[in-house]
Amino acid sequence: MKWFLSLLAGLLLSVSVSAEPAPRLLVLGDSLSAGYGLEHPDQGWVSLMAQDLKNDYKVINASISGDTTAGGLARLPALLDKYSPEILIIELGGNDGLRGYSLATLRQNLSQMVSLGQAAGAEVVVMEIQIPPNYGKRYTEKFTAIFSQVAADKNARLIPFFLTELALVDGMMQADGIHPTAAAQNTMKDQVLDALQLAQR
Repeated sequence: MKWFLSLLAGLLLSVSVSAEPAPRLLVLGDSLSAGYGLEHPDQGWVSLMAQDLKNDYKVINASISGDTTAGGLARLPALLDKYSPEILIIELGGNDGLRGYSLATLRQNLSQMVSLGQAAGAEVVVMEIQIPPNYGKRYTEKFTAIFSQVAADKNARLIPFFLTELALVDGMMQADGIHPTAAAQNTMKDQVLDALQLAQR
């Protein structure tokens, strides 16, 4: 009887271990992460990353095309409460810059999102964003610098802009010159994964 009880306990332990939920990785982004302009949503870099990490992480894509840092900040508390992510990737700011929004507000919104994620126990990753020089060199340079400044101030990880080199390669950008094509998504995904260096379970 003792051996049977020991075997049963072992089986129950095995089931509980195997049933342990995978850690969650939440992507809070805009059209660059939502797959804007792609024929199929699963062609986007976040979906490709989810496929690569399917045995190690549950990837949740909370990206909305056209979203701003203000929109992300408004949505984030509910997302953190619902998913309790171990990793939070923030890919926002492009629409703020394209619309010429206040850089002080951009910085404040990013900083608050990082703080919220860290307070919820997530490792926060800030993705650098770059924009065309529509509003002049001074605005553009200050805009880009904000991402590394916030990451440094908050002790968060920074991923350099993942379209810097792709933007110069034929076939990698859509006709608008802002959004990447399906052909670019795998490279974008690899850049993010290389920067994250996620430990395998």
